[in-house]
Amino acid sequence: MDLSELERDNTGRCRLNSPVPAVCRKEPCVLGVDEAGRGPVLGPMVYAICYCPLSRLVDLEALKVADSKTLSESERDRLFAKMEEDGDFVGWALDILSPNLISTSMLGRVKYNLNSMSHDTAAGLVQYALDQGVKVAQVFVDTVGLPETYQNRLQQRFPDIEVTVKAKADALYPVVSAASICAKVARDQAVKNWKFVEKLQDLDINYGSGYPNDPKTKAWLRKHVDPIFGFPQFVRFSWRTAQSILEKEAEVVKCSGDWKSKVMVSAWSCSVLEARSLR
Repeated sequence: MDLSELERDNTGRCRLNSPVPAVCRKEPCVLGVDEAGRGPVLGPMVYAICYCPLSRLVDLEALKVADSKTLSESERDRLFAKMEEDGDFVGWALDILSPNLISTSMLGRVKYNLNSMSHDTAAGLVQYALDQGVKVAQVFVDTVGLPETYQNRLQQRFPDIEVTVKAKADALYPVVSAASICAKVARDQAVKNWKFVEKLQDLDINYGSGYPNDPKTKAWLRKHVDPIFGFPQFVRFSWRTAQSILEKEAEVVKCSGDWKSKVMVSAWSCSVLEARSLR
């Protein structure tokens, strides 16, 4: 998977996609939605769609796609490569949300929580497929939050499409399994090849799974927290695990002037503060 666009700028969001198969603009299609990296404190969250004509769904099933969490990395890579080979009837698209975007959205003056972010990203990808001319007839989504509420929201936005939202949809519907593989392959590659914008000394790339309860991940966070600038942008500093380490390891800055409160300097403001300090 070519993630060169993300590698050029991993501070915001990045949308990538395959060419749209000609048959998907002519025949009714089924589309699956899933994500990878929703829970980790490190790295991006990746949403993916995968779609194919209803008439070719049996061919997608023949690839033996499955929930990406049940597959090894090599199996996921092999299945994604096979989907690429079958690009005459299988298409996909990704929306990669950087850790910096996730945290600044969650901690902004107007709060934008992860569930809302997930719902909007999924809906945006469905709309993107429609805008590309894909004749979407059915959509299957792995739920975030209550499936009934989520399904009603999507059904209202896309009244001409049959929408199904289920828990564990990535294990129930092959087209969602295919989307989960696309998302997981992209996230794994993004994390493995992450370009740090910060100049870190003695950078340790052994950060474990990236999940908050992983001892290796916690150790990596403690090692790479700066007492003034906080974490590198690889870290979702809005996660409680990261905030706890900031509270213990970072300095509290007392602001004067119009600012009345004490603030903890966090990673997203690092580049601005650094630039000002050099003036």
